[in-house]
Amino acid sequence: MTDNVFAEIALDGSLLLAIPVAVLAGLVSFLSPCVLPLVPGYLGYVTGLSGANIAEQKRGRMVAGMSLFVLGFTVVFVLIGLVFSRVVVWLQFEGAWVYQVLGLVVILLGVVFMGGFSWFQRDSRLHVQPRAGLWGAPVLGMIFGLGWAPCIGPTMSAVLLLSTAGSPSPWRGAVLAFVYCLGLGLPFILIAMGFNKSMAALGFFRRHRVAVMRFGGGLLILLGLLMVSGLWNTWVLQLQTWFANEVRLPI
Repeated sequence: MTDNVFAEIALDGSLLLAIPVAVLAGLVSFLSPCVLPLVPGYLGYVTGLSGANIAEQKRGRMVAGMSLFVLGFTVVFVLIGLVFSRVVVWLQFEGAWVYQVLGLVVILLGVVFMGGFSWFQRDSRLHVQPRAGLWGAPVLGMIFGLGWAPCIGPTMSAVLLLSTAGSPSPWRGAVLAFVYCLGLGLPFILIAMGFNKSMAALGFFRRHRVAVMRFGGGLLILLGLLMVSGLWNTWVLQLQTWFANEVRLPI
């Protein structure tokens, strides 16, 4: 492997497979019943308005507010991912049994996402209200990130567990957490850019929230089965070998 940390990250087979999964997990979290119904409320809070006044608000202010909100929870998740990866490297998790155990945990998280195990369905978010408006938007985002709802915790945790596959790296968790935030955060910003049309489109997902939970839970269960069976690591090694031999990066 190269001494260039950026090239090393790009050649990491586990990341090449995990990045699209992390983006999809973030999107599923956004569409979940724990987040989607609260979008208008978050938008009103970060702009300092509510009700019909939101639709009349200038688009630039709404985009700025939502961008700061997304930045807030992105900072929290990336820091968590960085700490998680460093702990994994420090503990020197090795052996197939580690990924099999983690795969079982991911399967459990999939069941939780579907609504199973009522104890895990309790809302643990922080009940702190920052100042409404642009100044409070990043703080609200941090509170959102620290208070993981039942629909965010399983998907984010599964993404972090994916960062343990492959060669030890203290950066992999941070990278996957950032990618997860892209899947979770970009819809917030896109809604702010086209509020009226977006609200109509989100009604479809509200009506099919059970299907979203089943799809998200099924995705996590499938991912867990791949980890338990060893197929995930096999694909990681095959992709990493192909990428290292066939692709040359200018870094």
